[in-house]
Formats: sequence, C-alpha cells, structure tokens
Amino acid sequence: MHIAKNNVPERINVPGAIARQEWDFGDATGYGKMAGEYFSLGAGTDIAPLLKGLEGDLCQSPHWGFLSEGEVTVTYSDGKEETINGGDLFYWPPGHTVRVAKDAELILFSPQKEHCEVVDHLRKQLVG
Repeated sequence: MHIAKNNVPERINVPGAIARQEWDFGDATGYGKMAGEYFSLGAGTDIAPLLKGLEGDLCQSPHWGFLSEGEVTVTYSDGKEETINGGDLFYWPPGHTVRVAKDAELILFSPQKEHCEVVDHLRKQLVG
C-alpha cells in the first residue's frame, strides 16, 4: 500500500499549517519495539537473492515508511507488484522483496526484532 502526499486527506488546513492523515495504514499489534531506519539504495539493487533462506525467500517484517526520492518496486508473496515513487508514504506487509529502479532514499519504521533478523541474514549473505 502506498499513497502520494497530495492524496493523503487533509484533516487541518489553516494559514501556516496543513495536517494530512491516512487512517488504517497497517497494523503494528503485537510487534513490540519499533526501529527507525534510513536506507540508501542504488539503482539496480535487488535484494531478492539475499533473502534466499528466509521464510518464502522473502522479508517477513512489515515496514511503514517514506520514500523521499527515487523509485522502488515491491513484489509481494502473491506475485503482485507495486511501484513506490519519491514523495510516497508506504506500508509493506510481511512477505515481500524490493528492487530499485532509481537511486532511492527511504525512511522505514519496522518491528525491531523481526527486521533485525532479516538485516542480520542479509549481512551474512553479503559476506558469503
């Protein structure tokens, strides 16, 4: 799920202040502590090969985030794809992989335990 800034409904619009809010933007129930993360990913990055060995060979952590620049395509466990562009808010449920079409800067909020397990797996894959 993703949404461009101008598509997020305005809840307050007064001189000097606009507040936009999208309701029901994922569910963090039962996940515990969250991690705040910055990712800088170059064009051509595809993390699918690095996810091999995880459940379904996919990232099993949900993410809430903002893509400040670039273009990222997310592929979900059911094979559906979604393209996220700079300026979009997004929610990625467990069971996904990503590839980068244009250099990307992401801010993620992820369940700490679940995503640290994925990042540790990626690090092991990188050192071979």
